[in-house]
Amino acid sequence: MIEAAQNYWDHYWREREKPQSVTAWQFGDAPDQLANLVRNGIKTATCSAYIFYELESEPLPTTQDYSVILNSQNEPVAIIKTVEISILPMNEVTEEFAAAEGEGDRSYEYWWNVHEAFFTSELKEVGREFSDDLLVVCERFELIDVK
Repeated sequence: MIEAAQNYWDHYWREREKPQSVTAWQFGDAPDQLANLVRNGIKTATCSAYIFYELESEPLPTTQDYSVILNSQNEPVAIIKTVEISILPMNEVTEEFAAAEGEGDRSYEYWWNVHEAFFTSELKEVGREFSDDLLVVCERFELIDVK
């Protein structure tokens, strides 16, 4: 983890029992915009393509996970805790979940179009194609702290 994120994490937990596991990362293609949505309590969910966990041998998220959210300058802006995880085909993601992602006009159509374009691009880079039933890891999270 980058030093600024580690310092923020340590400072937040200085008078509390600190969880053992934390990661630091940016959201998708618009890290500043999405981090601000988290900071403002609008974005309470996110999703990623399951295949990338497999290809990168990354562990799936758990409800024990904490994350330091970074902006585009790799500066920490918030701490979140994952509270719910589900893995399902993209075409089974609900309108309510799409709205919880907090992006655009919060409509399902907006969510679908943005995620289809993003996943199509990312999958192309690894020689794969997008399909409507692409498995996605859907995470809901709680905002723990805002820097």
